Amino acid sequence: PEFTSIEAYQAYSDMYGMMDLAEGLIRYVCQDVLGTTIITKDEVTIDFSKPFRRISMVELVKEQCGIDFSKITDFEEARKLAEEHKLSVEKHHYSVGHILNLFFEEYGEKSLIQPTFLTGHPIEISPLAKKSKDPRYTERFELFILGHEYANAFSELNDPLDQRERFEQQLKERELGNEEANQVDNDYIEALEYGMPPCGGIGIGIDRLVMLLCQVNSIREVLLFPTMRPLK
Repeated sequence: PEFTSIEAYQAYSDMYGMMDLAEGLIRYVCQDVLGTTIITKDEVTIDFSKPFRRISMVELVKEQCGIDFSKITDFEEARKLAEEHKLSVEKHHYSVGHILNLFFEEYGEKSLIQPTFLTGHPIEISPLAKKSKDPRYTERFELFILGHEYANAFSELNDPLDQRERFEQQLKERELGNEEANQVDNDYIEALEYGMPPCGGIGIGIDRLVMLLCQVNSIREVLLFPTMRPLK
């Protein structure tokens, strides 16, 4: 009951099509519900009328703390930087991509106040998204507003061989202690082997969006089906 989401998939689209979908949807809903595309929440003015910012995780980390992960390929170098910044590194399953994400969560996430599409997620944390031209990263974005995530989207991975390799890598991470790693889904791989067109996919958190439009801070105020206490 604490989370409601909507998912959409569009054949022959990609993450950029999903950006257009998300931006248009949120701008339309805001205008339709509130009669304006400019709202104020927690004394911060959010303007949905302007094009949403687009920035990669690498660019944002460089902007916020001066470290350029596009030039870092050695794990020990990345680990040393993390330790210098008091970030906890899991030695058994972490790689450079995991450490980049640590820096983002510590230094970048809270800076994303106006609507922002964060792109360029490391392949290690995006097992279902297509690789970018730089194979260290993927065609994925998360939409952030007021430092919180509102949507997650991919250019969906439709190559069964690549998908199997990703799942197997996730399995290795799970064996090394990463409880969030995906399991191997053989049925899904078999479905991809039959064929899947290029596709964009997105998930949007409905509860957070309603909280934003209603300008409330407690999810309990917007839940459609809250858990009720027993009468006795």
